[in-house]
Amino acid sequence: MTPQELGHRVLRAAQAHAERAGLLKDRAYAQPDLAASFTPWIQAPAKPGAGRIAPAAYLGAADRLAEGWLDVFALRSIDIGTPPRWNRDPKTGIEAPLVFGKLLDYRDADLVGDIKYLWEPNRHLHLVTLAQAYALSGDERYVHVIQEHLDSWFLACPYPLGANWSSALEPAMRLINWSVVWQLLGGASSPLFKKRPLLEFRERWLKSVYQHARFVRGWYSLHSSANNHLIGEVAAVFIAATTWPHWREARAWSSSAKAMLEREAQAQNAPDGVNREQAVSYQQFVLDFLLLCLLAGKANGQRFSPAYESRLEAMLDYLASIMDAGGNVPMFGDCDDALVLRLSQEGNFSPYKSLLATGAILFERGDFKHKAGALDDKTRWLLGPAADGQFAALDSEKTRLPPRQQFAEGGYYILGADLETPNEIRVVADAGPLGYRSLAAHGHADALSFTLSAGGREFLIDPGTYAYHTQLRWRDYFRGTAAHNTVRIDGLDQSEPGGNFLWLRKARAGCSLWLSSAHKDSFEGWHDGYMRLPDPVKHRRLIELDKASRLVVVEDSLEMAEEHDVELLFHCSEHCDVQPAPGGFVLAQGDRTVKLLLPGADNAQCQVYRGSLSPIFGWVSREFDRRQPAPTIVWRARLAGNTVLRTEILIPAV
Repeated sequence: MTPQELGHRVLRAAQAHAERAGLLKDRAYAQPDLAASFTPWIQAPAKPGAGRIAPAAYLGAADRLAEGWLDVFALRSIDIGTPPRWNRDPKTGIEAPLVFGKLLDYRDADLVGDIKYLWEPNRHLHLVTLAQAYALSGDERYVHVIQEHLDSWFLACPYPLGANWSSALEPAMRLINWSVVWQLLGGASSPLFKKRPLLEFRERWLKSVYQHARFVRGWYSLHSSANNHLIGEVAAVFIAATTWPHWREARAWSSSAKAMLEREAQAQNAPDGVNREQAVSYQQFVLDFLLLCLLAGKANGQRFSPAYESRLEAMLDYLASIMDAGGNVPMFGDCDDALVLRLSQEGNFSPYKSLLATGAILFERGDFKHKAGALDDKTRWLLGPAADGQFAALDSEKTRLPPRQQFAEGGYYILGADLETPNEIRVVADAGPLGYRSLAAHGHADALSFTLSAGGREFLIDPGTYAYHTQLRWRDYFRGTAAHNTVRIDGLDQSEPGGNFLWLRKARAGCSLWLSSAHKDSFEGWHDGYMRLPDPVKHRRLIELDKASRLVVVEDSLEMAEEHDVELLFHCSEHCDVQPAPGGFVLAQGDRTVKLLLPGADNAQCQVYRGSLSPIFGWVSREFDRRQPAPTIVWRARLAGNTVLRTEILIPAV
């Protein structure tokens, strides 16, 4: 930490202790002026079944919630209670104490359980589903469930006590979801609130909104923690000020939050569109925050700058470029399945395709439409009944731009042949930074790793994340070098971890060569993660794709003087059948095969792991807290002196 951050944290701690002791008093709650109004930006259908939204899925999901059933990460159909037990981790059953939230150690699993599981229901994404069901059906039964859940939450989680007041992002997420619920119920002047029980409920809700907004504004994530958390917190304040302009302070909330959003959109996302946390899941998370604010601002006469909109379009460009013809997106960096909103109940919903569908309409991009494939319900709720016609009017051929293959500041390069066709080869190589700011909290030790898909099917993958605050052994594995398609030296990670969301020593990486032509794509990168060893090792990797022969050549150059244990790692999709072949292996999926020819070395050994626990190898995590076996090919040798290892990957056309 810098001296400035140390000072900031000391002052924060002193402030929290003073608040707990009652030495600092909150400003008294101001009565809201309900004459102030706003223009909604979440568009409920004009009548049931309007557009192409099918009410049945929403009513079914809402009925399930009304009965008390909820999915939370790896837990399916859990009984959260009636009313829900808001301070209980549904995974471990541990009840978090109602102590002063800002001083609660939510990282202590013995105290709060798995905090991700406790927090998720308290973000209130499920209340949006109930509000959608009301908007589609007019059935006030769903409104009464919303009231029951919120009133029970106000009682169980009094401001500012407990785990739900321990991190500013959590009240921020509630505010954003409450905003959508508020809009779908009709706002302050909704006929629902003319009935006395709901009128009194509205007053309790507005008081909590005020407390949430003031809490978030006074507890922003700053300095080394100013990552996606800060964007989410500032977005929530802007959205709260826009949705509930009932207090004199709201104008100041909106103005300062908008200025911070403008700044952070540029600071946290590179000009080439790559989010600086180097984690694709957080790319979509941050995009949602920024897009919601853009829509809220447009609807209420608060337009963001052209630079802000341009950065959002660049972020969508990056997602479109790394998405293969089958809609698969590499799982670079951390992923905890976090969604800002859950507006779609479609079984095949993809947050990445949905963002591209929304972006296609907002930016009139036919290439985004092509990658999205079809319009989704989330986009319909965001952009209203006109969305279907606007999407259909886009010409995905005439307005298509050539796919971007170079993201130099973010550090990603796409080598490809027959892109966007059934025979495409797409290699995504990583020479980017470890992560954002000093913590690099959500980055993985994956320098010079790559993914490979063929014909829209994943063959060589990034295995994902699996764990966050708990299960340290698995957390270390999935974010370590062993879980990525790169070279590992002496069994060590390229970067040194210092905790679940901290790296003590960070490998620097970069690209030294990028060439792309109609015949060949060439990438060369380097990293210095192993220069810290007593006998330093410099790793360079050259990846070339010959488009005519459909051959990928990977040459790993190791500059070293003494002996080292060297591992070449190839993580295969769980859908791959891996069979030995002369000189290597054949990876098969249906009618597609990939031939992997490994380097020759006198003392080399090769092993395929699948679901191994000792050592941990051969796993993929497609969802948070869920893992399944997948083949991992590990090539090992004891090598000395400067060495070049050549791997060939042949991808026949079908």
